[in-house]
Amino acid sequence: MDWEDRLDAWELELELAAQLEGSDWVTLDRAAAETGASRSALRNWYRTGQIPSRLVDGPHGPQRLVPLALVAARAEASPRLRRTAERRLAEQAELEILRHRVDQLELRLAALERHQPPGSGEPPGG
Repeated sequence: MDWEDRLDAWELELELAAQLEGSDWVTLDRAAAETGASRSALRNWYRTGQIPSRLVDGPHGPQRLVPLALVAARAEASPRLRRTAERRLAEQAELEILRHRVDQLELRLAALERHQPPGSGEPPGG
């Protein structure tokens, strides 16, 4: 690939980025990342007419775009994706509870260490 080809590819990439900025139409990678739907699910959805799609020139050839809002709506209607999202939220909530518990234990430990006489190997009251 010579410099002219590289420059043309770079210009196409910049044009595509400019077209997509502020637009609801996104690449399959971005739609998958933001909605939790797999690329194969997205392909199935646009092939069966459940979501619209369009091809645009990308830096490495034609690139498929889908409207993010419609993909998100379709993903929310998917029982499997909903269960995955619920499980992910439950895990995040549990992680927050555990972080809070660790914070509380660290505070208690710091308080105990402040009340222990220097050089004493025994806990207070022991």
